[in-house]
Amino acid sequence: MFKKYTWYKIAEHVNEFEFAKNNIAVIEFENKKICIAQHKDSLFAFAFRCPHAGAPLCNGFIDAMNNVVCPFHGYRYDIKNGRNTSGEGYYLKTWPIETRGDGIFIGIEEKGGLFGLFK
Repeated sequence: MFKKYTWYKIAEHVNEFEFAKNNIAVIEFENKKICIAQHKDSLFAFAFRCPHAGAPLCNGFIDAMNNVVCPFHGYRYDIKNGRNTSGEGYYLKTWPIETRGDGIFIGIEEKGGLFGLFK
């Protein structure tokens, strides 16, 4: 199914993010905390809390297989799509992020209309 996004500017430049040693920063967007990770010259956006036990994923790390690793129980989630790769069956919310000439933008999926298909 095709997803339609509204794009919101979250920074002028990547230097505005306060990345910790683990290359994960936290932003506040629409009263929600969102993690922004810089990994292999790309940016990724994912939920602040682990879907398993609510651990703050900003305290985790990105492993060599491109997984966000939860600091509490070591659950792993693909940084690109949020799929649980350690086998527990959870799903981590992710958002598309784009670096453009006029800034860095996050895509928030539009909802509404018949079954969420129309806005």
